[in-house]
Amino acid sequence: MGTTITLWRPTGPQELALVEASGWTAWPPRLPDQPIFYPVLNEAYAVMIARDWNVPASGVGFVTRFEVDREFAARYPVRQVGGRDILELWVPAEELAEFNRHIVGRIEVVHTFGPGDDDG
Repeated sequence: MGTTITLWRPTGPQELALVEASGWTAWPPRLPDQPIFYPVLNEAYAVMIARDWNVPASGVGFVTRFEVDREFAARYPVRQVGGRDILELWVPAEELAEFNRHIVGRIEVVHTFGPGDDDG
């Protein structure tokens, strides 16, 4: 097993602009009504959210991929929120800055969806 774990994050254009402003190295602080930051553990689930939720909400959806120190990430619970492959890592909003410090490398966009897209 490697020293990092790969995570995906479906995101809309506003959040992605803030990631880009960080130099592709950090997620922005959560809004007051967002107590949890939840990257997902599988790319297919991230694609589904970006395509089915982000596109209708904001006209475009992105799937990002990034690596986090595996030992650090292990402190956060994995939640199954649907089928057996629908898994999220739940990071409390107040710990997001610390989580960001354990990102290894850069956050990268791996899929972009617009209206009418069926896949990335």
